[in-house]
Amino acid sequence: MSFNKAFHGDLVATSQGEMLSFRSSVLGSAGYVAMETVTGTLQGRSGSFILQHSSTMTRGVAEQSINVVPDSGTGGLAGLVGRLVITIAEGQHSYQFDYSLS
Repeated sequence: MSFNKAFHGDLVATSQGEMLSFRSSVLGSAGYVAMETVTGTLQGRSGSFILQHSSTMTRGVAEQSINVVPDSGTGGLAGLVGRLVITIAEGQHSYQFDYSLS
């Protein structure tokens, strides 16, 4: 599946990605992997970076691994390291991005 996103906050960006997923016959159990290119501005620094996703859900309990691919930052985002956490509430996605810029 292809997807596009928009980010607002410290990170003002758009992204494009590709995802593969599997949903089990057991309600609430699934898994997905994805690669996502994010392009925009973070704390006034422009560039792009790649997010790598590998996440599972076991009977409704999520375990996420969404990380900035090492050395994928370009332009003003060179040296970016970080981890993204997705929260879904009432069908709306929000993101917490813990990162550091060198």
